[in-house]
Amino acid sequence: MKHHRVGLCTVAICLIVWAEPAVVQETAPPPNSLPAATRVQPVPQNVLAPQAPAEQPSALPPVHSESVIGIGDLIEIAVYGAPDFAKQVRVADSGDISLPLLGNVHVAGLTIRDAELLVQTKLSDGGFFNDPQVSIFEREYATQGISVLGEVQKPGIYPLPGPHLLFDALSAAGGVTPRAGNSITITHRTRPQQPETVRLAANENLPTESNVPVYAGDTVVVSKAGIVYVVGDVRVPGGFVMENSRLTVLQAVALAQGANPTAKLDRTILIRKKDNGHEEIPVPLSRVMSAQVADPQLRPEDIVFVPRSATKAAFRRGVEAALQTAVGVAIYRP
Repeated sequence: MKHHRVGLCTVAICLIVWAEPAVVQETAPPPNSLPAATRVQPVPQNVLAPQAPAEQPSALPPVHSESVIGIGDLIEIAVYGAPDFAKQVRVADSGDISLPLLGNVHVAGLTIRDAELLVQTKLSDGGFFNDPQVSIFEREYATQGISVLGEVQKPGIYPLPGPHLLFDALSAAGGVTPRAGNSITITHRTRPQQPETVRLAANENLPTESNVPVYAGDTVVVSKAGIVYVVGDVRVPGGFVMENSRLTVLQAVALAQGANPTAKLDRTILIRKKDNGHEEIPVPLSRVMSAQVADPQLRPEDIVFVPRSATKAAFRRGVEAALQTAVGVAIYRP
């Protein structure tokens, strides 16, 4: 009997333990009844996938072309909300255009943006419009191309209307030649009395700061490299073009096909033109040839003078006379 009671108690305890999770699960409060501090909030959908920030209107002012209006150009003028004012006009020789309500307005030499502001001001000051929005567009340039001349592969006029960069014009002309100098002159059509000079480095790379804007009607002239002269006791004295404005003393002597055997190399002189005369710079050519000293760079109009050694010349004349005598004796057989 005792064994039956113990078995029944054991079965009862097991049933209670087995049923306890179910009771807890049934009596657990719904999620919404938990305190706000312990309640698990659902994750918002926009947190799982980051959204792109809303596009904000740009606070920067619109970028206007720096193209300059010239005489003979055909421009189109419009006022927002006033279609009757839209008109295409050509700039007269006086630099003026004729507009409705305003009459003649001088725009030659102004940028597009400056001309827009000028017309806006005149329309507003005259009481014709309240806060007018004027837009101007270049329909046709009087000169459609840019003239590229001088030391370029294909000189000519190239159709490049609107604003471009200097390297665009040089590229259209096939690039510069090996005889090009290190300066380029740009004559702008809007200010022909004020040409712009661009300096180039003495290497094959064109520096970025030299890539200045050019416009239709401008003239670009690439200068020719300078000339240096090699005279004295060399095989072929003369003047030689500095290709890409680069030439050293040793290179110049090489262009002259080298020095003669009677040359006095250590007495070589570089004669350079100065504002107040000439400067003589000693060049130890024999040490330059053996890489003991640096090879001096030449400038346009420099003169390299290689003198003749009297001792070497006398010695060479003696050797030649001896050789001629020996040959004569060898040939003469009485």
